[in-house]
Amino acid sequence: MKKHLTPADYLKKILTARVYDVAVESPLEPAKSLSRRLHNKVLLKREDQQAVFSFKLRGAYNKMAHLTPEQLKRGVICASAGNHAQGVAMAAHRMGARAVIVMPTTTPQLKIDGVKTLGGEVVLHGDSYSDAYVRALELEQQQGLTFVHPFDDPDVIAGQGTIAMEILRQHQGPLDAVFVAIGGGGLVSGVANYIKAVRPEIKVIGVQMNDSDAMSRSVAANKRITLADVGLFSDGTAVKLVGEETFRVARDLVDEFMTVDTDAVCAAIKDVFIDTRSIVEPAGALAVAAIKQYVAQKKTRGETYAAILCGANMNFDRLRFVAERAEVGEEREALFAVTIPEERGSFRRFCELIGTLPGGPRNVTEFNYRISDAAQAHVFVGLTTHGKGESGKIAANFSRHGFDALDLTHDDLAKEHIRHMVGGRSSLALDERLLRFVFPERPGALMKFLSYMRPGWNITLFHYRNQGADYGRILVGLQVPKTDNRAFKEFLESLGYPYVEETGNPVYRLFLQT
Repeated sequence: MKKHLTPADYLKKILTARVYDVAVESPLEPAKSLSRRLHNKVLLKREDQQAVFSFKLRGAYNKMAHLTPEQLKRGVICASAGNHAQGVAMAAHRMGARAVIVMPTTTPQLKIDGVKTLGGEVVLHGDSYSDAYVRALELEQQQGLTFVHPFDDPDVIAGQGTIAMEILRQHQGPLDAVFVAIGGGGLVSGVANYIKAVRPEIKVIGVQMNDSDAMSRSVAANKRITLADVGLFSDGTAVKLVGEETFRVARDLVDEFMTVDTDAVCAAIKDVFIDTRSIVEPAGALAVAAIKQYVAQKKTRGETYAAILCGANMNFDRLRFVAERAEVGEEREALFAVTIPEERGSFRRFCELIGTLPGGPRNVTEFNYRISDAAQAHVFVGLTTHGKGESGKIAANFSRHGFDALDLTHDDLAKEHIRHMVGGRSSLALDERLLRFVFPERPGALMKFLSYMRPGWNITLFHYRNQGADYGRILVGLQVPKTDNRAFKEFLESLGYPYVEETGNPVYRLFLQT
């Protein structure tokens, strides 16, 4: 029967692990802004600063350092969503060994390029880590390679455990909990083994995405559970089946498991950026998202928490999505579908109501509208909020004032798709003129526009989204009688906002004009 390693066995393996040929002792930095907001001390373990922008090179190198010369000569193989792949490729490059890396086809191009740059041979296969793993085992047998597991190996676990060793050396004062992202469980197993052997009073809290929670489900069932599918936003933790050894260790040593959602992770990426001016990948922000959730649930004050920022391999083009969802994740933005009467002046009345909402004035972050019905207008509205839980109250306030409102703040369909699809052709938009404006991003800019307009001019289309700049880009459709052309020109000049008329734009004619 296979002997299970105890925390004391792992302690010895961690203390003697060979990681510093490739890894650095990453800083443990206070997140000053986040700490002030949460009224607890938050420390960030900056594994995003490793040479491959992830902690994974620790375990990979420690495993390969324990191989025989014959094994290294034949070469190694691994399956990975990316960060372990770069760790193996770097370790193999340092040791002069061949490395074959099987990666899911969903792996970000940034990670694929990183592996190739380090000399790894990339094989793309399947949609998840589990699919890539099966293919890697086939190639291991066919080519006589040695498999370097990304998490389910005592030497890999011990390499990752050196992070906990550094944390306790760098911070020797009170530490209430360490928050650790979980994919397959290698990182949390290494961290839990070291902390429970040295300072067992410190909580180890494992964190997973709510759509990739194989470990917490397995521990709850007391057996390994295979997920039918996993979410791919946090690709670094998208694992359908956790390891045998990591399951055993996590079940015995991890104090608590938490799950976080996409919006919370996007908000946490922004929190890390505010404090460090660095951008971590989704998996790298899981621990920070969990700390915020933990503090909100348990109402703690004056405690000290460490979050392991485990990676920063983020495709640049994903930042648009992260920025879009961060405000909602922090509930600094609320989204609504509001029904207003299709009559002149109702749009202005609605904007005036926004300015008098309880809790003080709020900025409009988004406004999408297209005329579609002679009696009612349906508008998609985004507003800044002053804290969590306000969206329902704002919706109720709109309804009390005669504007039926639906709270969309937690509606994924609205956030991901519908907000970009409000519009289309309309038979009611006759004699429409389309103008693109640049508004100064300050309170009152929209009201100035509305108050300068003649009462007889009807707004048929309005699209605005705050992009975080000091000016906003706005698209407006207006029905202006031809007899008012001179007055319309005077209106544009007196407004003083830069504009371009797009009525003749072929894109407008294709998609918006009847």
